[in-house]
Amino acid sequence: MAVTAVVQARMSSARLPGKVLREVAGQPLLGYLLDRLARARHLDRVIVATSLDSSDDAVAHWCERHGVEYHRGPLTNVLARFVEVARSRDLEALARISGDSPLLDPVVVDAVVSAFESAPCDIATNVFPRSFPRGQSAEVMRRDALEAVLASTTDPADLEHVTAHFYRHPQRWRIVNVSCAADRSGEQLSVDTPEDLAAFERLRAQMDQEPWAYHIDALLALRDNAQLT
Repeated sequence: MAVTAVVQARMSSARLPGKVLREVAGQPLLGYLLDRLARARHLDRVIVATSLDSSDDAVAHWCERHGVEYHRGPLTNVLARFVEVARSRDLEALARISGDSPLLDPVVVDAVVSAFESAPCDIATNVFPRSFPRGQSAEVMRRDALEAVLASTTDPADLEHVTAHFYRHPQRWRIVNVSCAADRSGEQLSVDTPEDLAAFERLRAQMDQEPWAYHIDALLALRDNAQLT
C-alpha cells in the first residue's frame, strides 16, 4: 500500500503567525521540511494540505512557484481536509506531517511507514506514547479509518487535530506505536513559538552540511552547542 505524506500547513498560527513561510538562512521552514521528506525512502509522494482561507494564499503561491503538489480545504476542519486529499487522489494511506517540523528526520518517517506496512493496523504512530522529540512526529493511517472517524465525530478537537480520536478511543482501533531508543519526549525540535524560531536560527547557524543531512542525535548535539555559544 503506497503511503503519501500530507503536510498540514497554514499561516494563521496563533503563537507564531506565518511560521511555515518564515525564512531562516534564505529558506522557509516549509522548504526545510520538504527537503527532508524528499529523503524518506518509503514515501510515494508528498502533498501540502493548506486551507481555502485567504490567509493561506501565500502557501499555495509558494507551492506553485516551487512545483510542490498542494491541496486547499477547510481551515479548521483539518480532518476533512485530509479526507479530501485522499479522496481527490484516490490514496489508500496517508502520513500526517506537521508543517512546524523543519527538522523532521526522514529515518523516523521511514520507521513509522515500515511499521504501518509490516503489521495490520489502522494507524502507525510514534506519539502513542510519545518518546521522540517534538518536531519528530509521524503518523500513518488508512484512508478508510480516517473516513470512519470523520463520519462518527463532530468534536472540534477531533476535527482540528486529525488523529486525536484514535488515541482517545484506542480500543476501537488497531494502533501500532514506534518508540525511540531512549525517551526524548521532553526535547523540543519543532517551531511553534518565537522562542522556538530563535532556537532554530541558532541551530541552523551551527550547520556546516546541508540541513537535511543531520539526524536526531546530531541535531540535539548542535542544539546543545548553540545554547552554549
